[in-house]
Amino acid sequence: MTFNEFIFYFFATILVLSALGVITARNPVHAALLLVLAFCTSAALWMQLQAEFLAITLVLVYVGAVMVLFLFVVMMLDINLARLREGFWSYLPLGAVVALLLAAEMVLIVLGGRYAGFGDVPAPPPLPAGYSNTKELGRLIYTDYVYPFEIAAVILLVAIVSAIAITLRRRKESKYLDPARQVIVKRGDRVRIVSMPSEKKEQG
Repeated sequence: MTFNEFIFYFFATILVLSALGVITARNPVHAALLLVLAFCTSAALWMQLQAEFLAITLVLVYVGAVMVLFLFVVMMLDINLARLREGFWSYLPLGAVVALLLAAEMVLIVLGGRYAGFGDVPAPPPLPAGYSNTKELGRLIYTDYVYPFEIAAVILLVAIVSAIAITLRRRKESKYLDPARQVIVKRGDRVRIVSMPSEKKEQG
């Protein structure tokens, strides 16, 4: 076993164990921290595949922003763990089927020799000097895959607008402000001057 293979299996083992910990942890904070560990080990595997841009993007976007936000929300909210576990057994068969399908696909890819370095497929040649995967990724996105990239951007925009629309819909039990009424408000509508007699001390 070479050193690169040892590093790959080391990080892959940590990734699988942390992923299992995410779905089996009873505490949501522990699950979020294990997911951070899974993202970091995934970034290490990206680095081994010479995809530095994707690795640093995974760390900065998911670990540095998304998971920190998730962790703050989980720690601030009072989550009813008993209620969350009520539907666990009802969704277990579907989750098990999906997990088995994913595991079968990974086994077929590895044993079928479709992964670089396994089977009859040779490892990719070394990259030339001065090669930048960031530049190559940008060239592919904005040339060969420009239409899928734009479609994905439109889908994300629709999802953002939909989330805002669902959150800001008017509810009878929620309090909200009307900016139009705030702009046209006058002093007499908010302040009322009351004339009160001054108090005098009683003379004994």
